[in-house]
This record gives sequence, C-alpha cells and structure tokens, in this order.
Amino acid sequence: MLKQPPTSLPPLSLYVHIPWCIKKCPYCDFNSHQIKSELGEHAYIEALLTDLQSELPYIWGRSIETVFIGGGTPSVFGADSIERLLSGIRALTKLSPQAEITLEANPGTFEYRKFQGYRDAGINRLSIGVQSFEADKLKALGRVHSADEARQAVAVAAGLFERVNVDLMYALPRQTVQAACKDVQTAIDFGVGHISAYQLTLEPNTPFGHTPPSELPDDEAAQDIEEAVHASLAAAGFVQYETSAFARQHSHRARHNLNYWQFGDYVGIGAGAHGKISCHSHIERTVRRRHPDEYMRAMQNNPQAAIERKTVAAEDLPFEFMMNALRLTDGVPSAWLQERTGVAAAHISRQIEAACAKGLLDTHPAYFRATPLGRRFLNDLVQCFLSER
Repeated sequence: MLKQPPTSLPPLSLYVHIPWCIKKCPYCDFNSHQIKSELGEHAYIEALLTDLQSELPYIWGRSIETVFIGGGTPSVFGADSIERLLSGIRALTKLSPQAEITLEANPGTFEYRKFQGYRDAGINRLSIGVQSFEADKLKALGRVHSADEARQAVAVAAGLFERVNVDLMYALPRQTVQAACKDVQTAIDFGVGHISAYQLTLEPNTPFGHTPPSELPDDEAAQDIEEAVHASLAAAGFVQYETSAFARQHSHRARHNLNYWQFGDYVGIGAGAHGKISCHSHIERTVRRRHPDEYMRAMQNNPQAAIERKTVAAEDLPFEFMMNALRLTDGVPSAWLQERTGVAAAHISRQIEAACAKGLLDTHPAYFRATPLGRRFLNDLVQCFLSER
C-alpha cells in the first residue's frame, strides 16, 4: 500500500494509568490489581513522572489538550498525590490552559474532602463508575460500593464539578427493561451532563468469561433493553455521539475520548498503559510493562526497558482509523484518513464501495460515517477494512 507521511499532526492527549483497585470486578479485563498492602503512592507518582520525561523527545513542542487518569481505581490515591502528579505534568509538558483533566472515581472510595481536593488539584471532569443504582445488581457485578454510596458520590460530584460522567451497565443478570431505565433516570435526575451506557460483556480471561453469571438476558432481551436505555436518554435531551456515550450538551462531550475516536495521538504512562504517537514518517504504538512492581523498578533503573515501541504497518492503518472513527455517530471528515495516517482514500476505494453496498457505510463522499444499520452491526462494518495480508 502506498503511503505518504501524515499531512498534519493530530491533537495530543495524555493517559495516566493507576492500576490498583480495592477489589477486581469479575467482568474486568483491564490491567488492574487488588490492593494487598499499603500503597506506595509517592513512589508510583515519581515513576509516572520519570516515564513522562522519557517520552518528551517524541512529543517535543506539542501541546497536551486533555489528560485522563484512569485505572484501576485512581480514586484510591489521595488528593495530594493527584496534585503532585498534575504539578509534575505541568512542569514537564506544554499543558493547554483549557485542558480537560479527567479522573475516574469509584463510589466505594468516596469522601467529600477527597473529591474537593481533586477539584482543587486541577481535576475539572470526574467520571464515576456507578454501573447500577440497584443493590442486587451491584452485588451480582461484584462491585465494592453500595447503592447509597453511588447516589451520594454522584450528588456530591455534581455539586463540585461542572462536568461529571456516570458509567452505567445494562443487560445485567435478571435485569428488566424497567430496571435498566430506572438506573438511567436516576443518573439523569442528578443533573449530570454525560452518561456512558455499556452492555455487560463477558470478556475472555475474566471470572465472568470462565463462569458467566446466571440469568443474563438473551440477545433479544438485551437488544430491547439497549433500545429502551437509548430512548430514555434521548427523551431527556441526551445526544448519542458515540456507540456508548451520551451528552446533554456539546460542551459535555468527553474531549479525551473524542481524541481517541478521531485517531488523535496520546502518550500513555503507567503500568500497562498504551500510547499512539505520529512521527514524521510513521505512526508508533507504545505499551508499558503491565505489573506495577516491574514497571516501577524499570523506571528507577532503565525507563526505556519498560517501554515497547512498534511501528504500525501502512496496510493496517485504514483498519485502525476506521475502528475508531466509525464509532462516532457523526463520523469524521474523509480527508482525515490521509491527514492522520498518510493513506489516501483512493487506496481503499474497493473496501469503501463494499461497505456502502452492504448498507453499512454512508455514501456521502465528504465523510466516513456509519449508517444506522452500520452502527448496529459495527463489527461487520469495521471488518470491511481489515488488510488482506
């Protein structure tokens, strides 16, 4: 496949991974580790900043537009640790004054002063992993927080932060359409501006993947629940702008996640963190060592030994681009393919025509955008762009 250098560098984000949880949920396949001893918060923050410093030659002069602190459960760290982290990021990088800075929080770690401390440290968007406001559903999911803690955390967050996201899961064990919609309505009633609604999936190499919970809704029932959840959000004025993301106003959209979906660049620091960086002649993917102890030892002794860098093959770039961009309801300008990958749309004209012929891809030449059918069968649409090596 003929490829030119990307014609412009996309926006740059920073992802920070904090890998510890109070308890690992049975459906989770993220790089997270249950806390078994006292957390060395200071040592880990120092490792993160060493990691970031080692990445500076690859992003020199570029402004960081968003920061996302994810996990794991970042809210197991105290506000003073988050303040040290953000101060270090500001000292090392060109952090935009208007940067969106998100922290993920679990209601089981909720304390008013801690949430207030996060805000004072510079966090301006809080993402709360509620999953459900019903006690029996939380128990079925193995969550550490109660329904009351979930309500309290969201209520306080909505009062402290201008931008709050609530994560919800649906198609849970023994869940009805009415119960799923009640969860959604509860979140809406708190006045939050963003809701992420996901169907429970059974990932390989998780306890639920090995032993699924009983009484899960079948495919038809799960589809009914999804349609009802989406309808409830639409009726409340939330616009679905991505497969699982709904915003009350355009300004409440997750800028960090949008950068992923629009094939932007991001530095990933922390144990197991992934990154994507556009260079003058190619695009690199990076990944850090997964285990926190190994990661911190490497950062003390030889930071580059903890980082694997791999150039994305030119023939894989259209698939990677479409896998992200087609999640967006409005899609992306078709010109972005060449601007952000160096691959011209003409080189994948056959795949584009095939996706359009199946009714999965909008035929408008100025955009890559899934049709309603394509959004429903997104995997089938994205498969059209797999390389045939």
